[in-house]
Amino acid sequence: MQPINVLKEASKLVYENVKGLAGTKAAAKDHGVGAGGDISRKIDVVAEKTVLDYLKKIKFECIVLGEECGRVELSKNPKGFVIMDAIDGSANAVRGIPFFCCSLAFATEDKLSSVTAGVVTDLSTGDMYWAARGRGAYCNSKRIHVHKEKPVYKIVGVNVSGAKPSLIKRIQPLFENSNHARHLGANALELALFSRGLIDIYIDLREKIRVTDMAAGYLIAREAGGKILDKNLENLDSDLSYDTRLSFIAAANDELLKEILRQIKL
Repeated sequence: MQPINVLKEASKLVYENVKGLAGTKAAAKDHGVGAGGDISRKIDVVAEKTVLDYLKKIKFECIVLGEECGRVELSKNPKGFVIMDAIDGSANAVRGIPFFCCSLAFATEDKLSSVTAGVVTDLSTGDMYWAARGRGAYCNSKRIHVHKEKPVYKIVGVNVSGAKPSLIKRIQPLFENSNHARHLGANALELALFSRGLIDIYIDLREKIRVTDMAAGYLIAREAGGKILDKNLENLDSDLSYDTRLSFIAAANDELLKEILRQIKL
């Protein structure tokens, strides 16, 4: 089975298994600290177990890199890595805010740039955003693209959760200028909305984001025609280590990118 089809099927199973759990007391049950360093909640554990059980069932030869479970080797001769954040936006999921997702990606090597398949499923609606390298990006069965025209309202996504005062001061012009700033609480799903043309630029300069949070969204955004740059304005790439933390800017086009970079003097 092709990796993209494996990820799609696993993501569908996660949606079926957690759609009635979000916002309940059971969803918030503490399951200790996960591999990523955050507290694992029951909804996270259920979602991860769903993916792992499915991969084992079909004997998919891979190494799983999970937000909660850490590194799980499912084969002595793996074909690559499944990069999993089974619930991205856990705080939203626990509280019942309808903005959280399952993010799954497949990489052939220990590099973000080697991701060849990605699926981000909105676990509130069931909408599935997906891409296979060289085949474009899709929402369900519809081809999607980043927004290339001049927007009526310029929507700028900015992740500021836990940001240091120095960063807040640096990006303050984004809020002062005629930008409609948004932070919705799930990076992978926000990158999916960017890929769909609903957000014009998405910025996370906190040096906090993990590869598990964005591997799938990274490929979907690129296949939708977007640019994803690192803090040095080079094409984003990294290893797949848990210790790696990223900053990035995703932009729909060069004109918008230059405008935003002028505002934050980057």
